[in-house]
Amino acid sequence: MPIETSPQLHTEFLDYTEGDSVFEAYVARPSDTGAPRPCVLVAHEWSGLNGAMRAMAEKVARLGYVAFALDVYGKGIRGSETGDNSHLMDPLMADRALLRRRLLAGLAAARRHPSVDTRRIAAIGYCFGGLSVLDLARAAPPDLRGVVSIHGVLQPPNLGAQAPITTRVLVLHGWSDPLAPPADVVELARDLTGAGAPWELHAYGHAQHAFTFAGANMPERGIVHHPEADRRSWIALRTFLEEVLS
Repeated sequence: MPIETSPQLHTEFLDYTEGDSVFEAYVARPSDTGAPRPCVLVAHEWSGLNGAMRAMAEKVARLGYVAFALDVYGKGIRGSETGDNSHLMDPLMADRALLRRRLLAGLAAARRHPSVDTRRIAAIGYCFGGLSVLDLARAAPPDLRGVVSIHGVLQPPNLGAQAPITTRVLVLHGWSDPLAPPADVVELARDLTGAGAPWELHAYGHAQHAFTFAGANMPERGIVHHPEADRRSWIALRTFLEEVLS
């Protein structure tokens, strides 16, 4: 049964830690919540937890979930939503074990939130965040029901033997994405299959990277909004969340 929507939201920033570092999540939830609700973690793209990701958290919360937008860079560390953020992303791409620890710390922080039903947690992520939620599924936390990678980067973490993955995985992929070419898609499918993950892939023909971002218009870099893929991927995401969090 679909979760009832609620347009009235309560939002807050919430600090949490991993090691000696402090991170700042953004939490959006229906303001009329009583009993704990299912939670959707939202993993940010390479610019960090900026306005676009906070707006996405609110969009998810309007579906009736507690949206817990993660931060893997650190409190106050944010990039440019239209500029080059390689200096923020690349260190975590080079140290996927550190990225995994930060993702698990965010999951633990969400589980501690009083509005969260800890039995019903999923995660979604965009671009670098799409890679992040796949890494979170690979960490095999027992309480994570599903993840959705939206135009995610797909390089494997290469962290040794993979534990079995029980988390459901949905990959929403632009087939013409130059940052995730077909060879990367095939390798991801092979890895998920080998780990026993229940996975599925929706590939949108002619869609490139960042196809859900309305302002994306850099065809020379393969970054272009694709309205039809955007619309269809949102329907697929909603349906998936309803299934795994029901």
